[in-house]
Amino acid sequence: MNEAAVAHTIKMYQQLDVVVNNAAVQPYTRDITDVSDEQLENTFRTNVYPLFYMTKAALPHLEYGGSIISTTFRVAYEGAPTVIDYSASKGAIVSFTRTMALSLAEKGIRVNAVAPGPSWKPLSVSTYPPEHVAILGTDTPMGRAAQPFEVAPAYVYLASNDSAYVTGQILHVNGGLIRYS
Repeated sequence: MNEAAVAHTIKMYQQLDVVVNNAAVQPYTRDITDVSDEQLENTFRTNVYPLFYMTKAALPHLEYGGSIISTTFRVAYEGAPTVIDYSASKGAIVSFTRTMALSLAEKGIRVNAVAPGPSWKPLSVSTYPPEHVAILGTDTPMGRAAQPFEVAPAYVYLASNDSAYVTGQILHVNGGLIRYS
């Protein structure tokens, strides 16, 4: 599947300059004993494995100046007792990002990630119970969740030549949270 996506991109545009890894499941779980083996495997299979396989498929086509951008989340840094396996998978994305940045720096390929805070995305609304959705983002200094258009510029920056000297970094678009930066 990853090779097919890369091949389709090359066929359409004759090159590949930017890869954005962005996929996730976020099961709501209150206790680690409620995380089944199947849930844990599915969370990592959805949230982490695709980064590895897409990066591997894309690398032969990325040239100097190329950019790989992944999506992690604030819970990679502060944890969250209601999304245990999701938090662990997002931490793995941070480590993968930093490791790949070191691995690919001499090839001139930048590897970074964006760590949004609370934002109005389908995953948040579909995962959490209504009482949590009602207060989404109110724990940030800005007192609200982000709109998708407020997170998107971080990806554009990391994809552009404006970030030519940025690799191995995580951009926190989180409404002013600093307790884990």
